[in-house]
Amino acid sequence: MVNNYKKPQVIAEIGCNHKGDMNIAKELIQLAKFCNADVAKFQKRNNKELLTEEQYNAPHPNPHNSYGDTYGAHREYLELDLDQHRELKNYCENLDIIYSTSVWDVTSAEEIIQLEPVLIKVPSACNNNFDMLKVLRDEYNGEVHLSFGMTNQAEEKEIISFFEEKNQAKDRLVIYSCTSGYPVPFEDVCLLEISRLKDNYQDRVKEIGFSGHHLGIAIDNAAYAIGATWVERHFTKDRTWKGTDHAASLEPTGLQKLCRDLKATYKALNYKSSEILEIEQVQRDKLKYRKA
Repeated sequence: MVNNYKKPQVIAEIGCNHKGDMNIAKELIQLAKFCNADVAKFQKRNNKELLTEEQYNAPHPNPHNSYGDTYGAHREYLELDLDQHRELKNYCENLDIIYSTSVWDVTSAEEIIQLEPVLIKVPSACNNNFDMLKVLRDEYNGEVHLSFGMTNQAEEKEIISFFEEKNQAKDRLVIYSCTSGYPVPFEDVCLLEISRLKDNYQDRVKEIGFSGHHLGIAIDNAAYAIGATWVERHFTKDRTWKGTDHAASLEPTGLQKLCRDLKATYKALNYKSSEILEIEQVQRDKLKYRKA
């Protein structure tokens, strides 16, 4: 019997937890590598394209977490430009960890494609931006990873069919089970959605992933065991830092344990190579009941 499990891949979602500071961004890459994550991922937004004028000029809904007088100013403070992303990609490559970025709009997608990363992520919030998906489908050669948070099943089918129009789903599209909340209580994580995605789409997409916004690391192994070959978790140096994502993020100790446990689970998910393993034979010879 063959073990069909693929080695799990862990994405440390740094996002904008760098607080707009390149030194912190690089430190988080170092920490992600130290924790044995496979990917360090950021975000790229063109805020004036993404937000309406009213949204851009409105106050931040949680002033305590704001880095500007308006929501637009807050987002601009946290935004890194293309040259900074290029620098971060080079930094990742020097540390032998994969660089990636979530893109939120057409302009950001076109910019990040210039860097030729191994993978680009589509967040749940904009997986229905088909203008952006078209750019990623038709102008980019790497993997497109796409989260299905706050997405109904009809929309899922539409997205996958869109990539299939150009035969770009089976070899390039990785879809993620996700519940969009910060943080998400366990009863709303709905891990069996991974099984549903696997049952419905495993022959139509490259792989299935899990993007978790829950607390702790108790359930990520279960996500992997039922079919998620990619596990994405938000990552920060300090969960008490100012900002909306830190509270739902793992700190280095948590990420390190997550990577350790997933790799251990991968090693354990196999069948016995013989009815009595060598490690058991010693104990069998010593302990096994023998009829007199």
